[in-house]
Amino acid sequence: MGLDIRLPIGMIFTIFGIMLIVFGAFSNPSLYAQSLGININLIWGVVLLVFGAIMLFLGARAMWCSAPSCSFWERARCSDRVLPRPPIRRAGNRATDRGYIDH
Repeated sequence: MGLDIRLPIGMIFTIFGIMLIVFGAFSNPSLYAQSLGININLIWGVVLLVFGAIMLFLGARAMWCSAPSCSFWERARCSDRVLPRPPIRRAGNRATDRGYIDH
């Protein structure tokens, strides 16, 4: 398996989020007078940071679960898909179940 697309996307959003948080935290408060005093850079920096962290987590989880050393149950635990249920065995005559006797 190659590089999961969630990893570089998560890195980019995390870096941009950190940059916006730093800019919002250390910028001049008079800059936000037009936006009713709301520090929008700080708010969106946190949003970008959280989104980037989620993408990094999901990408790392997918790469960890696709390792060849993982057992079936470890991959099933990490999977987003639902595992198929085993077929239900119905009670009946074993001879007819195995096809020895025709109906």
